[in-house]
Amino acid sequence: MENGNGGPSSCCNGNGSVAPPHVAMLVTPGMGHLIPLAELAKRLASRHGATATLLTFASTASATQRAFLASLPPAVSSRALPPVDLSDLPRGAAIETLMSEECARSVPALTGILRDLRRTTRLVAFVADLFGADSFDAARAAGVARRYIFFPTNLHVLTLLLHLPELDASVPGEFRDLAEPLRLPGCVPIPGPDVLMPLQDKSNPCYKWMVHHGAKYREADAILVNSFDAVEPGPAKILRQPAPGNPAVFPIGPLIQADRGGSDDGPCPCLEWLDRQPARSVIFVSFGSGGALPAEQMRELALGLELSGQRFLWVVRSPSDEGAVNDNYYDAESKKDPFAYLPEGFVERTRAVGLVVPSWAPQIKVLAHGATGGFLTHCGWNSVLESLVYGVPMVAWPLYAEQRQNAAMLSEGVGAAIRVPESKGREKIAAAVREVMQGEGRGAAVRAKVAELQKAAAEGLREGGAAAAALAEVVEKWTCGEN
Repeated sequence: MENGNGGPSSCCNGNGSVAPPHVAMLVTPGMGHLIPLAELAKRLASRHGATATLLTFASTASATQRAFLASLPPAVSSRALPPVDLSDLPRGAAIETLMSEECARSVPALTGILRDLRRTTRLVAFVADLFGADSFDAARAAGVARRYIFFPTNLHVLTLLLHLPELDASVPGEFRDLAEPLRLPGCVPIPGPDVLMPLQDKSNPCYKWMVHHGAKYREADAILVNSFDAVEPGPAKILRQPAPGNPAVFPIGPLIQADRGGSDDGPCPCLEWLDRQPARSVIFVSFGSGGALPAEQMRELALGLELSGQRFLWVVRSPSDEGAVNDNYYDAESKKDPFAYLPEGFVERTRAVGLVVPSWAPQIKVLAHGATGGFLTHCGWNSVLESLVYGVPMVAWPLYAEQRQNAAMLSEGVGAAIRVPESKGREKIAAAVREVMQGEGRGAAVRAKVAELQKAAAEGLREGGAAAAALAEVVEKWTCGEN
């Protein structure tokens, strides 16, 4: 009988004295990666009696992350990897390059930690998220038998990455210059400029890293994906029957931050404001924890919201003009006073219908509120899933990473969003907002589709539902000695 590296458990041999199964989970940088992986760990604990260790990188140590990790239940512990030197990387290196390099350079330290966990827990599996595939080398060296990828975004992006090594060989030139949309099995056709941002410049090291990850994923025993069949039925059907050499794929989502907090959190001005608004009358505007707009787009958005005549709650950050649209990726605090960049008199003119708050709002509580009727979002996948779970139709305004691809899938595929045209003029912004909130044509169809997806998400997560059953199947493999 194996011991500690994923051998048979009490579920197979009837021995109730065995320690609970333990899973080590590597979290590459970003709260958007940490939150769904932590939710997976919590679900493993509550539904399957497992314990977990979240392994984090030194580069992401922040007050926000420390507070989040401290709030997790006792069954979910955390451990930080030691810092690695990235000073040789060029200034302005892509986030994807930084994350990939940090992971690859952490393999020796990670190997030691996994060996230690094998000695002190019943370690049944190692799970790495999408930029952590090189950590499989550490798991293999430490003797961890089962190695999985947790993919925090969707099946469309996973399909692209699994096909990327062959696309790298067969697609000449840049994706953005493709004359026809990219067509992948089961997927919504993706226009070249909307293909995953790290793939848009083949001379950039981050492109080569993404090709590397796509190939490395084939070493996984399986891939767990934070999505569900109803939102992307085409790739779900295809990936359920993997091609030879590809791992099995399990959609186990939506995994979103479940804790909405209690009454002891203290008063929140934006929630108190929402309490005074009519049902489904407010559009919530937020670009996630990492996003910021250029100053001109910020101005057009303000004037578009005003022109729409709709009630709005806007989380505003200082503009991105001096850096990239993902400048807040490692630090969600606005760098300067964002109100200084709004059109003169805007806040006063819209005071009766709008509320502008700096840097942050309790997004899940806002989306769950009865007054919220729409969400103007950057289409980060966590935000998309939260919107669907709470039945809020979307206006899509993608910024970076896979967000443009998500926007194409949501607007042209499943029909859960209306996309703001590329020009981002105030009239077009106002028209998209009005359509999602009140439109009788496409807006009504989007609202109906989101209500349908909300129901499908809830049904999948119930005991015996598709997502719950998929996760139970994975846990059975971990604890019953199967590969």
